[in-house]
Amino acid sequence: MGIEAKKGNIRLDQYLSEELEISRSKIQKLIKEEKILVNDKKVNASYLIQLGDHIEVDDDLSFQIHIESEDIPLNVVYEDEYLLVINKESGMVVHPAPGNYYGTMVNALLYRFEFSSKDRIRPGIVHRIDKDTSGLLLVAKTDEVHEKLSELIKEKQVERIYYALVEGIIPHETGTVDAPIGRDPNNRQRMKVTDINSKDSITHFKVMKRYPKDHKTLIECKLETGRTHQIRVHMAYIGYPIYNDPVYGKTKQATDFGQFLHSKKIKFIHPITNQIIEMETELPLEFQQKLDELDRRI
Repeated sequence: MGIEAKKGNIRLDQYLSEELEISRSKIQKLIKEEKILVNDKKVNASYLIQLGDHIEVDDDLSFQIHIESEDIPLNVVYEDEYLLVINKESGMVVHPAPGNYYGTMVNALLYRFEFSSKDRIRPGIVHRIDKDTSGLLLVAKTDEVHEKLSELIKEKQVERIYYALVEGIIPHETGTVDAPIGRDPNNRQRMKVTDINSKDSITHFKVMKRYPKDHKTLIECKLETGRTHQIRVHMAYIGYPIYNDPVYGKTKQATDFGQFLHSKKIKFIHPITNQIIEMETELPLEFQQKLDELDRRI
């Protein structure tokens, strides 16, 4: 798990003990075992962290953190005894992280469903979408199904289609962005196209509609890989950032809604029943209202 330091001039072991609610001796042990890095470097427990330092903590810590179940509304669009498909609202964090242990999708899942998973931080979570990205998300009810679904994603057998409203008019009808993505060394909260410590990343897109007066384009994106912020990074890289994106956008955020990016369709072969599961959702109200507004000015 990654943590962005919110304080400065405090010992690393003290800060993490307070932030993660874990004993200081446990933190010190993990630092000695090199399971905790600061800005990708090994440090001592006495290291004085600085505001904005990126602290990477090995997930072995997960079992120490108790995650409460919470009665939070969830939009379940498919369910059987093996798995779920959730239509996540924009603004909802998928799973707990340091400083954010409440109000996540996992808190809501734990309230409504039984999971055999030993992972209390991410029970059943097969893949993630960003906090301000809405749409369809797969959740496994057992470790066996989780493993099988993860393998399907790895083998590119889960089709994921997103809709995005981007800045600018894309002149061609289709395109593919094949560019490796890694963490931005100058800003640990951002990802970027880079050859340094990166992974292959491929996004296919096609134009659905152009809005010339407003200089925007509605596109459909199909993921071949699933890197952090992939569509957001790739579209910004080719000069068409997602509208209202507070991190990768060209202009100031226009509304509190976040980036106009929605996981609209998902299709896969059920790992137990072998049935084809295909789900599609409507765009969020804010997204659709924006498109209606643009349509009126065409």
